[in-house]
Amino acid sequence: MPKEKEKEKLVEAITDREKDFAQWYTDVVKKADLADYSEVGGCVIFRPYGYAIWELMRQQMDERFKATGHENVYMPLLITESLLQKEKDHVAGFAPEVAWITHGGQEKLTEKLCIRPTSETLFCSHYANLIQSYRDLPKLYNQWCSVVRWEKTTRPFLRTREFLWQEGHTAHATAEEAQEETIRMLNIYAEFCENVLAIPVMKGQKTESEKFAGAMATYTIESLMHDGKALQSGTTHNFGDGFARAFGIQYTDKNNQLQYVHQTSWGFSTRMIGGLIMVHGDNSGLVLPPNAAPVQVIIIPVAAHKEGVLEAAKAMQERLSKIVRVKMDNSDRSPGWRFSEHEMKGVPLRLEIGPKDLEKNQAVLVRRDTGAKTIVSLDAMETAAPALLTEIQANLLAQARQRLHERTYTAADAEEMRKILDASPGFVKAMWCGREACEDQIKEQTGASSRCIPFEQERISDVCVCCGEKAEKMVYWARAY
Repeated sequence: MPKEKEKEKLVEAITDREKDFAQWYTDVVKKADLADYSEVGGCVIFRPYGYAIWELMRQQMDERFKATGHENVYMPLLITESLLQKEKDHVAGFAPEVAWITHGGQEKLTEKLCIRPTSETLFCSHYANLIQSYRDLPKLYNQWCSVVRWEKTTRPFLRTREFLWQEGHTAHATAEEAQEETIRMLNIYAEFCENVLAIPVMKGQKTESEKFAGAMATYTIESLMHDGKALQSGTTHNFGDGFARAFGIQYTDKNNQLQYVHQTSWGFSTRMIGGLIMVHGDNSGLVLPPNAAPVQVIIIPVAAHKEGVLEAAKAMQERLSKIVRVKMDNSDRSPGWRFSEHEMKGVPLRLEIGPKDLEKNQAVLVRRDTGAKTIVSLDAMETAAPALLTEIQANLLAQARQRLHERTYTAADAEEMRKILDASPGFVKAMWCGREACEDQIKEQTGASSRCIPFEQERISDVCVCCGEKAEKMVYWARAY
């Protein structure tokens, strides 16, 4: 089969993004070999390439956590029913999603156990035994684990019944310290999304109805997908002393007085692999920012059977391995097929080298983001490849920022919001009176939920987008995943 036909066939295996975004997303997950469906409904198998992306995200985020004084721990997978019931608001928020274990082997358990949907109660129980004095504070803990939430509608990475994440849980002496921690971790999430994932975010506070169950306040970063829907990309929660009072977490302060601790939690999950796909992907497949790519440069030897080609490719791999994440594909597939394969997987930079290149002491570098080709001397590759990777990273972020800017609108009333979202979905800025009834009505009329109350407020008008009465806050609204 001619090279062009092989490439065409591979690309056509992906549904056109503009025709059916949901099917396009599923095709990319499968064809880029990120995940596969499991025999357990709503759960996925992470394929090596998909898990490698998560490992790289985890590694870079873990470095940020440890640089700010956090330590990793691990809590049990199982929570007793009585422990879960200690914080009633929290339990009520998760009740529909909890998976229960009722039997151990053939015997019915005397007390049901739930598979953790999150670990607040476990950390609280531990802290109640651990914290005695102000000298024990702060406690800055994080764990990497999986959780189970019995979702009704699932989609790989975006919403699955079991997913991987990190959950930070901290305890502090004062309300001010807890609030500082909550915002600090939100800013770390935002910086990570922009500088590693090349995904710009909106930062702000969740409304009362959208906040985490049991929290005093919830903060969020929200990103915009290519189809105009929002994705909640990371959240931080200030619990105040609510959990501490429920679990009896007290410490003796410097004046020998008993005080309740103030707590936070914060989480970031594998749903952001879905975010990477939907922000940067195209009709040829995945497009990975170099900082999030397990393989930053793929070397494709062309006519590898010709004298010196394979040796030169291996030598280049050895040289580049000292400065970038690089692999070589020397399979027996045609060059065209291999080009398409690694385009599908979103590898940021392709290095092609063949007999004619060797004669000229050069290789061809091809960018995944633009398709632009650059001929580079083999002697200059250690400089040229990293420089192009830096350009690709910056370009993907700039493109996403431009798209976010272009698809952020302003609406004066709910009907205008609905028309905007029907015509070209995105974020809509609109004023809100602060009443939950109006928030619910906007969702019913437009399909959009409140995404966040941004820290940087604008005064679009003086009246609520829904009821027309005095407005309190400007809110970002969007249809969301």
